[in-house]
Amino acid sequence: MKANALAAWSARALFQLQEHIKGHDSVQLRRQLEQSQWWTPAMIAELQLLRLRALLLHAQEQVPYYQELFAQSGFNARAIHDLRDLRCLPVLRKREINRHAERFRSAQAGPLQRLTTGGSSGESLAFYLGRRRISHDVAAKWRATRWWDVDIGDREAVVWGSPIELKAQDRWRRLRDRLLRSTLLPAFDLSAQRMDEYLRILRRERPAMMFGYPSAISRIAGHARTRGLRLDDLGVRVVFATAECLYPHQRSVMEEVFAGPVANGYGGRDAGFIAHECPAGGMHISAEDIIVEILDPAGRPVPAGQPGEIVVTHLATQEFPFIRYGTGDIGAIEHRQCACGRGLPLLGQVDGRSTDFIVTQDGSTMHGLALIYILREQAGISAFKIIQESIQRTRILLVPDHSLNAAQLNAITAQFKARLGPDVEILIEQADAIQAEPSGKHRYVVSKVTQEGQPCYPI
Repeated sequence: MKANALAAWSARALFQLQEHIKGHDSVQLRRQLEQSQWWTPAMIAELQLLRLRALLLHAQEQVPYYQELFAQSGFNARAIHDLRDLRCLPVLRKREINRHAERFRSAQAGPLQRLTTGGSSGESLAFYLGRRRISHDVAAKWRATRWWDVDIGDREAVVWGSPIELKAQDRWRRLRDRLLRSTLLPAFDLSAQRMDEYLRILRRERPAMMFGYPSAISRIAGHARTRGLRLDDLGVRVVFATAECLYPHQRSVMEEVFAGPVANGYGGRDAGFIAHECPAGGMHISAEDIIVEILDPAGRPVPAGQPGEIVVTHLATQEFPFIRYGTGDIGAIEHRQCACGRGLPLLGQVDGRSTDFIVTQDGSTMHGLALIYILREQAGISAFKIIQESIQRTRILLVPDHSLNAAQLNAITAQFKARLGPDVEILIEQADAIQAEPSGKHRYVVSKVTQEGQPCYPI
């Protein structure tokens, strides 16, 4: 035990040294966040307004894109007196950033890191991050990690698949991960053989925490259960699920197999570390750094508790501002205080991207879960993907344990038609495997039916 504690302490010290060398302020920021999380909501809102004024004033004076936008709209950053004044500005879309990326750079920007998103929403994004923004995101994630009695330096297994991370796995990166006691399990290939290998690695490394895509981790957990292999004795204290919508059946299988809680995290490279679940069950917004708005398709704020598009303003993005950035994700704000006592506002359930919603033949919308549960209740299906090609056509990719008979296929078709419409064409294709998205994520539902420029979801 003493040797393990010493190794964890050494890894934390190495991480802090690395952050210092990179010019990041994450250590100091994390300490500040651990104090401000206990502030009252009014105090946090006051901090948001102070930082928002500074961000907008910087954009007005130093960022060409916003200099032109503010001048054309008559917006004056010096006149900001309320967080609601943000509504005077348009929602920022990926296409605007892609079209004018260089004009989003601040004249005072230092070294910037170019990043891209995987385009799981149908449109990729290229953008830049400065050291300040990265430091704030690292600190927010670090704070949330510590809510669960784990810390940097504790053994972790990371189930991830982004090409950016995987291409960086040279010998120096592998050495760093080893010293930080982090093990990467690539999520691209989840064949039975590869998952058997991952189970052997998990038993050898005995991580205190898991981190990664819920689709991938739940598949590994389900594979262990099918094999009759125990993972509940590894000592996993928490499974951090992120980068995808976390479905109830995924949470259930992970909690059962790893014998530990699952903590949902929400954010992205572009929008930042937006919210994270605490042990009391509240999905806390990183409000010291991020302002969250929930809007209807017309861009109007929705009442508390109602779903809408999640729009974020990241307050640490002076060098490349993200102001009223439309994420394309659907969620709601909960106006209550969490039982944990933190003053951070709460994000309700994040229901996924607008492309995770299905449009029925009569024009109404439903969450993809309505179709997912049809396939989950069918015996003999190990993997699936639902692709709504159009209002009139939906394609289902299935990986069966054995060939499905005509009665099973007819039952699936009938249930899909009952939900989508009697005249919708249902195409079922059986395959040996379903490829992951370019990012390594495994999406259950993809709808290509959207209204131009608007998310598709019920109001």
